[in-house]
Amino acid sequence: MRWPNYKIALLGLLFWNCSETEKPMAFSSQMENSAHINGKTEYLPSPFVTAGNRVYMVGHQDGSFPEIGWHIKGEMGGIWDHPIKLMDGFDIELHWSDESFLLDKADRFTNYPFANTHQFTVPSKNISVKRWQFVPDDLEGLLIQVELTNTASTATTFDLSFTGHSDLRPTWLGERTNMNDTHDEAVFEEAIQGWVANDNESPWFACYASDMAPIQKSEVENSYGGLGVSNQLSYTMKVEPNETKTINFIVAGSYTSRENAIATFNTIKSDWPNLLEAKKQRYEALAQQSKLTIPDKNMQQAFEWLKYNCDWLMRTVPEVGSGITAGIPDYPWWFGVDSEYALQGYMAIGQTDAVYSTIALLDSVSNSVNGNGKIIHEMSTNGAVFNQGNINETPQFASLIWSIYQWNGDKSFLEKYFPTIEKGLLWLMEENDLDGNGFPEGFGMMEIHGLDSEMIDVAAYSQKAFADAALMAKELGRDALALQYQRTAEELKHKINTEFWSENFNSYADFIGTDAQALHLIEDAIVRADTLNKPWAVEELKATKQFIKTHPSNEPRPFVMHHNWVVNTPMEMGIADTTKALKALETAKQFVNPFGVFVTGIDRDQSAGSDEGSFKGSKVFSYTGAVMTLPTGVQARAENNYGRPNEALNYLERMTRTFSYAFPGSMYEVSPDYGMITQAWNIYSFAYPIVHQFFGIQPNTAQKEIVISPLLPDAWDNCSLENVKLGDGANAISMFYTKKDGKTTIKIEQTNPEWKIKLKIPESHKNQLQVLEGTLLDSENEAWVESDGMKVGVSY
Repeated sequence: MRWPNYKIALLGLLFWNCSETEKPMAFSSQMENSAHINGKTEYLPSPFVTAGNRVYMVGHQDGSFPEIGWHIKGEMGGIWDHPIKLMDGFDIELHWSDESFLLDKADRFTNYPFANTHQFTVPSKNISVKRWQFVPDDLEGLLIQVELTNTASTATTFDLSFTGHSDLRPTWLGERTNMNDTHDEAVFEEAIQGWVANDNESPWFACYASDMAPIQKSEVENSYGGLGVSNQLSYTMKVEPNETKTINFIVAGSYTSRENAIATFNTIKSDWPNLLEAKKQRYEALAQQSKLTIPDKNMQQAFEWLKYNCDWLMRTVPEVGSGITAGIPDYPWWFGVDSEYALQGYMAIGQTDAVYSTIALLDSVSNSVNGNGKIIHEMSTNGAVFNQGNINETPQFASLIWSIYQWNGDKSFLEKYFPTIEKGLLWLMEENDLDGNGFPEGFGMMEIHGLDSEMIDVAAYSQKAFADAALMAKELGRDALALQYQRTAEELKHKINTEFWSENFNSYADFIGTDAQALHLIEDAIVRADTLNKPWAVEELKATKQFIKTHPSNEPRPFVMHHNWVVNTPMEMGIADTTKALKALETAKQFVNPFGVFVTGIDRDQSAGSDEGSFKGSKVFSYTGAVMTLPTGVQARAENNYGRPNEALNYLERMTRTFSYAFPGSMYEVSPDYGMITQAWNIYSFAYPIVHQFFGIQPNTAQKEIVISPLLPDAWDNCSLENVKLGDGANAISMFYTKKDGKTTIKIEQTNPEWKIKLKIPESHKNQLQVLEGTLLDSENEAWVESDGMKVGVSY
């Protein structure tokens, strides 16, 4: 068993051990001056998460624990210690002789980066209550503190009951690894003065108790679905006038032994203040990395909290691995493509450990399951692989590795993963380009039945993969392979711009396929559009159907049909011809609403852009009609690639409208309030456009060089990006930009003078340039200011 290696708080922090003679520490005293966001009253009956890398808890912001989720129906909430669930939740209730008050209808929910709290009022008793909770790093448990304040002029005495609802069951696909759910049993454990529940046939344990001895213990009826049990602990509380009293509850678990569960319980019980302080300090450090300051304070706050969201999504199962998960509550396991987008953002905000562990996990499992370079799509936390990989995930892995290498400059990193890339690109073309036209066939990002011919996103990501693989091969001294890859990339770029382009629609096609494939897909699309009451889409689809019938073709050809967001990937990858790109970017503006880009354009109706209300998702979980953060971020990157930062900013502003819309401090997967309450690829949608494009940071760490080519939107006239890590901490740069009275000033600082900063100067400003720090390098085609040491500074 791997014992927890949680971080110890800084020297000077008082070590607390809550004995009978000590007054327990109030959680709120350690949360003073911490960033926080209050939730909205109308979203109290909606989910929140308290996250750790081993354990997390999902309930509702009102303090209740309803049965939520669809992946394991009704089981995705509660307390999870992957690969098992520990509890469906718990109930805390206050009892007087004439009244009982259940803490399940909070007046307010407040979220902190590493904790959260629900606030309740018992008006008839002049009692206010706060329920706090947090999950320590690296431990299989959490702390819940109930803070009771008596605002009356007389003392009050009441009983407080804590009812735990165990549900020790396996994760999704548990049956594939012989994890079978059986009935739970619970016994009262004198050593912790609390309950220990376990599954009848597996070494799965959950224990819970307080830092006080209960006056009563009992088994109560369990109302949840599943095979769990419910047990109650009761305590007498006396609160003096104007006094605040606390009681702590600890939940701990293990999927290996009873002893480990109890050991974790005792660690959290005795050392939770240190554990909380350590996590608080770690989160403060996360905030300082890639620290953004901009005029739009809502977007600035969203960017900061996205860093916290990224940490919430780390999942460690020591027997399997560690890596970022896709989303909470229904995707708390590992994905190929979600990681391939998200990790580019994680790297830009300095969360490098997450990057390396996730890549190692994807690579090792993909090689074990596939063995041919193909990258998996989805794996549960018990190690069972559900989908061995969609076509696009293999080329996107190649581009991810090149992107990370630009940041870390570590040739051993490149050498480790290049064999997977080489095998994967061979598999991509030899086994999937069945007609030999250069375009692999099969499912890409769009999971629409039948969309498995030659997809535009697969083509675009494959082109980028070969271009990036050529650069990697050259770095590794394999010049002949580099040349081969580069030729393939050039051929694909030309073919995408000629064979996928539709001048009639001013758009790249969704796919290339046969007439028969297209007609079948059109029938399905007409039903979809008609069901969603999209008459414009029905009319367009019928016109396309008629065109196919009157102008038949014996050869596959491009079709614009769904207006899926993936038609914008040639601009995202920067491979679209400029003329076509500008037309396509304008076309894409038709398929947005105030929150972002529609996943499937035919789901848009003529009112798109005017409805700012909640997304009306179906009762059975579906992405039909959805606007999502990933397509919107792709569009922002695409706009920047063609020199349009103001348009890119517009897409970021749309996404920012969804920040804290439902769950404070987070951004939903489906905008503004549907699907996952926090989603990994959101950081790609913000960090790539901001760090790489607006601030123009293009690292070449292997050469200890940083190229800066700013492309800032007009609205950002006073902004900065500080402490951007490079070379795994070997250097960090900070950039400051001001524009006032027509004069622009840029100052860049770094921590390692052995590196070179090269600031690109726009051609239009060369004649007005004043060098404040550094050396001007001027040529006929371009101008640069290069650092002489720690700084570069210019004005024009």
